[in-house]
Amino acid sequence: MAGLAAGALWGLVFVAPALAPGLLPVDLAAGRFAVFGLVSLLIVGVGYFRGRSRMPTWRQAGAAALLSALGFSGYYLLLVYAIRDAGVAVPTMIIGTVPVWVMLLGKPVGLRWRSLIPGLLLTLTGVALMMAADSASGTDARPHGWVFWRGVLYGLLAMASWVVFAILNSAWLKRHTGVQLADWTSWMGVSSGVAAGALWGLMGTPLELLLAHTDTARAAMVCIATGVGSAWVATMLWNFASRRLSASLCGQLIVSETLFALFYAFLVHGDWPHPLQWWASGIFLLGLMASVRAHR
Repeated sequence: MAGLAAGALWGLVFVAPALAPGLLPVDLAAGRFAVFGLVSLLIVGVGYFRGRSRMPTWRQAGAAALLSALGFSGYYLLLVYAIRDAGVAVPTMIIGTVPVWVMLLGKPVGLRWRSLIPGLLLTLTGVALMMAADSASGTDARPHGWVFWRGVLYGLLAMASWVVFAILNSAWLKRHTGVQLADWTSWMGVSSGVAAGALWGLMGTPLELLLAHTDTARAAMVCIATGVGSAWVATMLWNFASRRLSASLCGQLIVSETLFALFYAFLVHGDWPHPLQWWASGIFLLGLMASVRAHR
């Protein structure tokens, strides 16, 4: 339930640009991660002064910074470059294979491959149908030439970044059971907040232009909602699941992000999913149930 809830909160990020139309994707990401960092810093500070939290060691802080870059700031920066160079559809398709790779690379030692085959095949079928639905929509203007292939490379690097994050984060949490989940989440959040400043300084809109052409109150509300809900709370839930489940099963739970993103798109835009997306969603659910059964 925690893993599925994390996916539900991450799905909100897909409709956030429509809720704050004056913000570029980089500005929105920087605002989201900045709020994530500020909330995390506040939680760490309050917990420390109350004696409920502790400061990380240098080694723990380094691990939090590395994993934060892999799963948040670095991943998103690669994804932004991928979308810039290759359009929306192709990077989305590449990222859609993350559950498959995490399932393959994060399999527990005692779990037989044949028990994973039903869930794996269903997930691959769902990914293929989602790709077919994106191609059928014909809404993506795809660049050509070496710029497109550079975007594909960025997309592959973004996918690899998140896969490595999911596997390493799960392994770290299982090895360091003495670290509280709230502390670990907040340590990663502080690192993300620092990276947000660098991201905005590198690629963001100048502040005077941002204030002049943006509904500041609305943009702030979206950044706060995604920074608290789709960042701190979602990461806390994901860490909860990652400590208690294998990385392979957690990878399968990521499909909930896609399913909830489709649901939110209907609520915000009024767009019904493509028939192939309905089929893909149903197959994703069957694959999820098959994977849960195999891991039990």
